[in-house]
Amino acid sequence: MDGKMFCFQCEQTAGCKGCTGENGVCGKSFMVANTQDSLTQALIDLSLSLNGKEPNDNQRRLMLEGLFTTITNVNFDCEKITVLTNEINSQFPNTSSEDKYSDHPLQLWAETEDIRSLKSLILFGLRGMAAYAYHAAVLGYQDNKISDFFFEGLRAVGNPEADMNGLLPIVMEVGKVNLRCMELLDKANTETYGTPIPSTVSLTVNKGPFIVITGHDLKDLKLLLEQTEGKGINIYTHGEMLPAHAYPELKKYSHLKGNFGTAWQNQKKEFSDIPAPILFTTNCLMPPKHSYSDRVFTTGAVSFPETIHIDEDKDFTPVIQKALELGGYEKDVEFTGINGGKEVTTGFGHATVLSIADKVINAIKDGQIKHIFLVAGCDGAKPERSYYTDFVKLTPSDSIVLTLACGKYRFNDLDLGTVAGIPRILDMGQCNDAYSAIHVAVKLAETLNCSVNDLPISFVISWYEQKAVSILLTLLYLGIKNIRLGPSIPAFISPNVLTYLVENFGIAPITIPEDDMKDLLKQA
Repeated sequence: MDGKMFCFQCEQTAGCKGCTGENGVCGKSFMVANTQDSLTQALIDLSLSLNGKEPNDNQRRLMLEGLFTTITNVNFDCEKITVLTNEINSQFPNTSSEDKYSDHPLQLWAETEDIRSLKSLILFGLRGMAAYAYHAAVLGYQDNKISDFFFEGLRAVGNPEADMNGLLPIVMEVGKVNLRCMELLDKANTETYGTPIPSTVSLTVNKGPFIVITGHDLKDLKLLLEQTEGKGINIYTHGEMLPAHAYPELKKYSHLKGNFGTAWQNQKKEFSDIPAPILFTTNCLMPPKHSYSDRVFTTGAVSFPETIHIDEDKDFTPVIQKALELGGYEKDVEFTGINGGKEVTTGFGHATVLSIADKVINAIKDGQIKHIFLVAGCDGAKPERSYYTDFVKLTPSDSIVLTLACGKYRFNDLDLGTVAGIPRILDMGQCNDAYSAIHVAVKLAETLNCSVNDLPISFVISWYEQKAVSILLTLLYLGIKNIRLGPSIPAFISPNVLTYLVENFGIAPITIPEDDMKDLLKQA
């Protein structure tokens, strides 16, 4: 592991092997990477020191914040990461140094290849799950069984005696607990903001002052809507915030106007000359260009040096003032999706889809609907990701495409029409809403008295960061097979671990859209 840093947790990692130089491909410096490693080591050490003891509420909070902070594109601020690390270190009970995994920042990277691979699956899965638990906790929804599993999982990562036989069950346990965690977040969102309803969202930005809000945190959006009401400022979602337009308690604000831009990796281009501030609420922050850095605001776990951070009091006055100062566009500006569409739809969560379950099942039985594709996951910058646009364009007219997360921007503005009176593209929400897709698949299988693998459904998944890892582990825990994964196999999956996944679950990399389509329809 020679180099100033080592990081291979995201899909874009250098050479599909690992970032080792001055900066990671994501934009974090080696100093940020090493500071995050020290934070992770502190969490591991705290978990080891609490073996046999129940964490207190403050330790549970720090665990969530610590894991969330280390997700790709969340926090680039060494100072804030160090403050959090010091707070974690203050939580240690009186224990001997023998309880420490290592004094070296994240000794995990020095493990043998297969052990490092399995421990990375656990660690990155826990990081993704922590994001979901964090969002639920913000809304007052917590589950100590979920919270305490973070400590259990990190004890496995920090166990120098762990072998493959001991680690594999914990990998699956991450998937199991993540399912419970996603269910908790789904409950938190729907009980707080109402059940999502199908909604059409304009991509046009009206003239006058406006604010773009990105990330995933619906509570921050609600607070922003409250604080801007009546001030002549329109609010536009970006990236993973698009599904907010489907929640009744958010839809009722008339100044929640539409969606600006596409997925996270395009923000440097889309924000370059925007006459409005951008509020980042969670991950997917790229180091801002000088042309718009003066209008970037962060809050919560997100932080970047030299940008204004809105503290826990959530007073968005600086954002509002900046919006009024910049003034917005002088006239309405019509934007489009990457395929030229002028509007998109969202709000097809599990409650909506299952409300027409009988219609879907009857359409499957009488042959109107012959296949369901779940084409979902993260987006990213690699040209190979055009695969997902091409794949969806190839889906037969008698099929439905379920989608969620920011990968949908590759095709969500396409007009594929309807089948059996149902829109062929159904956006189920954020990556946080993967529970909806899983819940629908499980319920359809129960109704048809078969397993999910017996349904005419195919999973074509795109991944970028650690939340996708936790979702993948949940699919594996449920025994779902023949998943197509892309645009590449994670660098942290060793050849032996990959062989295990292929032999037991039939995971395969995406290839050519036409070939994959033929194979998947043949398997149905």
